[in-house]
Amino acid sequence: MDNIRLQKYLSECGVLSRRAAETEISAGRVTVNGIPASLGDKVDPSADEVAWNGRIIKPKTSGGERRNTYILLNKPAGYVTTLSDEKGRRTIAYLIADAGTRLYPVGRLDQYSDGLLLCTDDGELTNKITHPSHHISKTYVGILTTRLDDRAIEELGVPFELNGYMLRPFEVRRLGYKKAGAADATVVEFVLHEGRNREIRNICAHHGYKLARLTRVAIGNIRLGDLPSGKWRHLTDEEVAYLKSI
Repeated sequence: MDNIRLQKYLSECGVLSRRAAETEISAGRVTVNGIPASLGDKVDPSADEVAWNGRIIKPKTSGGERRNTYILLNKPAGYVTTLSDEKGRRTIAYLIADAGTRLYPVGRLDQYSDGLLLCTDDGELTNKITHPSHHISKTYVGILTTRLDDRAIEELGVPFELNGYMLRPFEVRRLGYKKAGAADATVVEFVLHEGRNREIRNICAHHGYKLARLTRVAIGNIRLGDLPSGKWRHLTDEEVAYLKSI
């Protein structure tokens, strides 16, 4: 069997995305035949013993093909999208601990946002969905603590340069108004086609608006639906096939 890059091996084993694997390798948490690995190392999947945090990582086809796990979590606000946190903050690991296997988040959802978060042990799919070349749409519903008229909504949807980068086109649609104390708040739908960190919060701040809440309700054709906050469900076979077809 041909040698392959270590990060590709870890991804194909379904334990880490390639980018996450690079981080773990750089941090010294991956060994090959008992020796700490370095970025750029290659392995022979049929002969080398690869371990991550002391756990032996074997190919998915060892002893028969292993079926990956794919779930959709309705992340509550206040939880960070990691499996551990050096600051002691609540993580999604607690919410998905009963999934029966170790899963990893697909991308990020910031601590103060809630809603749809995909988690899986399929590193190849994670890499595919989060890679910059795959602009899968992400839909959010935000509550802005001010009343926005048609002109303000139109201006909100105009891309601009943020930190030296021109934002890709995105869609903004007003869904309605609701009371926020004594004032009106505007419920707005945002559809993004890239995954820049805190993009919607930065868009609103650019225009001087404050977000009272931000909820991700869809990734592509996969929707959050009425799943209760803090709960998860398995993706259907059709949903998994859709993600792999993107």
